[in-house]
Formats: sequence, C-alpha cells, structure tokens
Amino acid sequence: MTVTAADVQRARAAVEGIARHTPILPSATLSDHAGVDVVLKAESLQRTGAFKVRGALAKLAALGDGCSAGVVLGSAGNHAQGTAWAAAQLGVPCVVYMPADSSIQKAEGAADLGADVRLEGDTVEDAVAAARAHAQEHGLAFVHPFDDPDIVAGQGTLGLELLEDLPNLSTVLVPVGGGGLCSGIAVAVKAARPDVRIVGVQVESCAAFPESLRTRSPVTATTVAPTLADGIAVKRPGELTLALMAEHVDELVVVPEDDVAEAMVLLLEKAKLVVEGAGAVGAAALLGRQVVPSPRDRDGGSICVVLSGGNVDAGTLALVARRHETEVGRRVVLFTRLPDRPGSLARLLDCVAQTGANLLDVDHVREGVDLHVRETAIQLVLETRGSEHADAVQRAIASAGYAARVVR
Repeated sequence: MTVTAADVQRARAAVEGIARHTPILPSATLSDHAGVDVVLKAESLQRTGAFKVRGALAKLAALGDGCSAGVVLGSAGNHAQGTAWAAAQLGVPCVVYMPADSSIQKAEGAADLGADVRLEGDTVEDAVAAARAHAQEHGLAFVHPFDDPDIVAGQGTLGLELLEDLPNLSTVLVPVGGGGLCSGIAVAVKAARPDVRIVGVQVESCAAFPESLRTRSPVTATTVAPTLADGIAVKRPGELTLALMAEHVDELVVVPEDDVAEAMVLLLEKAKLVVEGAGAVGAAALLGRQVVPSPRDRDGGSICVVLSGGNVDAGTLALVARRHETEVGRRVVLFTRLPDRPGSLARLLDCVAQTGANLLDVDHVREGVDLHVRETAIQLVLETRGSEHADAVQRAIASAGYAARVVR
C-alpha cells in the first residue's frame, strides 16, 4: 500500500464542497515569539471540530455500495465524530467503539450524530480491535482511523489547501498520533513543493514515532501516560503511515505535557480559538523551541501550524486555564496561621483587601496541620494582576505579621 499525490487529488472530489475549506489565520504572538511569520490552519473550525471528516468522506466514497449495510470504527473521538457525520449524510448506520475513559464531549458528539457508541477497552488500540471484530462478525465495513490509503488521501486534502492559500509556505507543523494527517499532508505538499519542511509533532506522554522511524518498524510506545492530547494518544504507528512519514516527513519532535497546556491557553487568549490538546502540539513546539525557524522561514517564508481539532471538554479547558492563571501569578493560593480568636480572620482579609487582590475562596484548615490549640490555619485563593502584584500581596501580608507561604 502507498498513497500518491494523485490519490489525494482524487480524494478531493469526495471532500471538496462538503468538508470546509478552513481559514488561515495570522498569529502575531507566535510570530513575535519565533521571529518569523507564523500562521494557523484552523482545522478546529472544521465540521465536527476536527480534520477527521476529510478522511471519512474519502473512505466512504471509496467504499461506495460496500458501506450501505453500515460502518464500524474504533476511535479516541474525533474519527468517531467525523465518520458518524459522513455516514449520516449518506444514511449509513455507524457503530463506534471508544476507550472507556474517552472524552465525554467526543462520545456524546458522536452519539448526537446518530452513531451507536460503545465504550470498550483502555486505549485506542483496544477500541480499534473491538471494532474490527464487530465488522467481521456482522459483515460491515471497517474504517480504520489512520492506517488506510483512502483515509490518508482524504486527510491530504488539507495539504492542497495549504498550497493554494500560502504561496510563501516554508514549514508545516502537524500533530501526529497514528500519522494519517501528517503523512497525507506530506504527500500532497512534497509532490508540489519538495522544498517545504514538514515537521510532525507528538506529545511525550505517548510518542511511538521517534523510535519507529529510527528502526523503520512500528514500535509500541513504552510509556503511555494520561494526556491532554488524547486525540493523538496512539501507542503504535500504522504500517502505511510509518512508511509514508519515513519517506516524506523531514523532522519529528516531541513536546512536554505542560507546553501543550500553555499552548491551549495561548490560542484561547490570543487567537480566540478553542483548540484541544492534540490540536495544540504544533504551537507548543514553537513555544518550547523544539522547532526553530529554518533559513527559508527567515527569508520571507511562512510557518503554518495545523490546529487539527477543537473538541475539548469544558471542564478540561477550565482546568487548563486555571493552571495557567496560577503559573503566571494571576491566581495565588496562600497558607497562613491565625490566633483562633474573634476578628482575626477579618483583620487578615482587610489586609488582603488593601492590596487590591480579589478573594476567590477561603478555608479554615484545622486537621492535618501542626497547630497550637488556640490557632487555626487559613488557606486563601486570590486573584491578582500578575506575578509582581502577587509578590506585593505576599509582602504586605508578611509586613502585617502573618507568616504566609504560597501553596503550589
């Protein structure tokens, strides 16, 4: 099996006019950080919130009448929603297997699109295996999330849009899970512009490609930790996608989980885009300097960061935003002790009020702490204007006689 630029062009007939031609947006923040022009391919604004609908449309078109009885697939969530939506357009039944701890938003999204969603196993690989067995047992069409030439060709249509919309394209940063998106884009772009640098990006919590590319054989990731980038938490590359990436992708980098969280918040605050962890790894690679501009980038080229999806639970987004507020000093947790007498807490809170900090929460802590019998511990959660203001608040409290420490 292989995929060629001609395959991508044929897939476009099934994708064009149905999937959205998503916008290219400038990023002043990332451009300033990198010192070159950086733009964002906002595939997070695609139908169903991710690029996966491209491959699904291409695959169902290639199956033709072969999928009329129904399709079955395993997915972490975005492939589920993309295929469920494509199947619904054709009136085709769709059964989706997803890991038991999948994103609630993604599971509900697939169900809302008419899919029969079944939670099974702990990983994407477990879900894919269950889907394959179901398809064989019931005579239905199996749709692999990435290791399929029609899927790869469909994802490659994103690369055709980059070629049309960015005449100065010099580097593309692409999230990598199973490798379908990255290999498809690389096939399409390299055929027309072999000078464009294609960089795949994985999250260190689940990074199977570095060793797989080194050995030219699929290797299962040895460490798979819980990750914000659940959409690319694929433990083992496909045979097809590994071969295509080895041939067409110039670099592969790995980013830490904390950088992914910061990238999600940056994109939310600065670009006004809701991007899931898997979709934000390219921006994380620029922020953490795992990817640095090439001479062509510096000579008038454009780095394009592919934001592959925006399907993230609101609760997860809130946790990421709260973590960021703490990291930059806009949210501070202080721990101190007070005499257990009337008025002690009021005097502490008055001191805080004088600094201009906003009190978000206050707790008495009387257990698990070494306290005098007439003492109480107090934990304050404060909102400040930044790290300098937070430091000023702590100094003011200390000057008033309170031995306060920051809780991390």
